[in-house]
Amino acid sequence: MQPSTPPFDERLTAPRSWWFIALLIGIACALMLLPLGGLPLLAGLVGGTALAAVAVSSYGSARIRVVSGALVAGDARIPVTALGEAEVLEGEEARAWRTYKADTRAFMLLRSYIPTAVRVPVTDPQDPTPYLYLSTREPQALAAALEAGRA
Repeated sequence: MQPSTPPFDERLTAPRSWWFIALLIGIACALMLLPLGGLPLLAGLVGGTALAAVAVSSYGSARIRVVSGALVAGDARIPVTALGEAEVLEGEEARAWRTYKADTRAFMLLRSYIPTAVRVPVTDPQDPTPYLYLSTREPQALAAALEAGRA
């Protein structure tokens, strides 16, 4: 018997422009080592690019999944039965919940390069977290997966 596929699985990868910036950081490291000769220049290019690429890759490795009756967002794992109805946020409303409407107790898996999000209230009375704010490129699909997991 094959395991069932999760109803929602998304990796919040960094945009392509960030990879170009990682290359530019490598070039800047190489130029700093230019007075020392060709070998240090090459080491600076390879080392600087590699370090910047690791940083971009680790920042873009966050995942959001709905699997086995639980929402897994980054390091958090919450049963969908402890969550309320998901609210899809787009454009200005998503920006408002990221900034001046945000509660400091909320769990936020936030990526500034993703303009849409989902806000899910936490209904568990034992949990002090009022809601989850999750940046996602597919907010309707995440909201539907949470609703299906709760049903």
